[in-house]
Amino acid sequence: MKFKRITVNPKQMNGMPCLRGLRIPVATVVGMVAEDMAAEEILRAYPDLEREDIREALQFAAEAVRERELPLVNTR
Repeated sequence: MKFKRITVNPKQMNGMPCLRGLRIPVATVVGMVAEDMAAEEILRAYPDLEREDIREALQFAAEAVRERELPLVNTR
């Protein structure tokens, strides 16, 4: 999958994936969604964002999880 809105620049935000070259990390937006913030709230908090940025941030996070093994605790 090709991401058009996700950028990585080693000289910006320590190379963290951000949205459209802005200093808004994908992880920040995904965390806000996880905290049950509505898209409208996120867009008010970050006026430079667009609704499509939120959607692509979530897609990026889903793809990142698919591509790696995460250390999970076995509950059995």
